[in-house]
Amino acid sequence: LGPIQSKATPSQYISNMYRSSIALLVAIAGIQTAGAYSVEKSSTSSARTVSRRESFARVASTFGGIAGIAASAALPANAIPSEETPRTSTRMGGLLERYQDQRGWVILAPSGWNKFEGEVGAYDVKWQDLVDSKENIKVSSTPVKSTTTSISALLGEGENALSGVDELGKKLASKRNAKLVSANERLTDDVLFYEFDFAIDDGTHQLLSLSVNKGKIWSLDANTIEKRWSKREEMYKNVLGSFMPKLT
Repeated sequence: LGPIQSKATPSQYISNMYRSSIALLVAIAGIQTAGAYSVEKSSTSSARTVSRRESFARVASTFGGIAGIAASAALPANAIPSEETPRTSTRMGGLLERYQDQRGWVILAPSGWNKFEGEVGAYDVKWQDLVDSKENIKVSSTPVKSTTTSISALLGEGENALSGVDELGKKLASKRNAKLVSANERLTDDVLFYEFDFAIDDGTHQLLSLSVNKGKIWSLDANTIEKRWSKREEMYKNVLGSFMPKLT
């Protein structure tokens, strides 16, 4: 008999899923990282400048079927919301507390949760519930070219462009073995955010926010188990609404 393969725990699955999300961000940036995503880096490719077209081709590959995401010299002229949505400021009676990171971003994070500083290839900062490690919130960032100024670049342009944030959400959901509950976009303090709500087949419920600012793509995800979603929904949505990848 061959060796018995152990089944991944829910926390391991969430970690792997999150790393897949980060791999997407790395693809956008045109960066290859050794080890964390099992990506080989040759001596020639490490010295070669990755073009915008190659970067977005990698995004298409990572999505597993978003073919033809365009990457011309100009950013796609996708429509953005015409009205701004105010940043969330409620602290929910002390459940949330303001956190300002030295790298230049702010968020209302759960008070009393364990806070962990960066794990290379996984996150910049993570907050985790004291009792249940499956309840956690993570912020990560990945450099992009200075000419990439909006998350709308993910939609591409031309004949093969995605129709909007809903279609992008469906592609992300398929990579997670998840149902897309909702996909929204909002403009806050001149930063465009794409926000997604996923019900994942393994029983995880996840909110995901993507944005671009200061030469980086920012990812914020909030996770819990499905049976706890109704108790965490309001807090998690306030956390996402409070995040700003700049100091204002």
